Amino acid sequence: MMNLEPQQIFQLVSLLAVLALFSFSLRGHIDYARWFKRWEADRKARRDAELAAEARANGEAGDEPKTGPWG
Repeated sequence: MMNLEPQQIFQLVSLLAVLALFSFSLRGHIDYARWFKRWEADRKARRDAELAAEARANGEAGDEPKTGPWG
């Protein structure tokens, strides 16, 4: 039977702590990426709705709302 020395125990505990910190950090980054994609999609939907409302107000009901740098 092999006994672990204190240095080996410390290394093992340190490795497990780093793994736990990495997993929490990764989960936070993934959650942030999901939130940002959802926020960006909502922002685009609001902007498209604003453009459509402006187009209706200007009497251009038949045209699609124009987006992009050229109009």
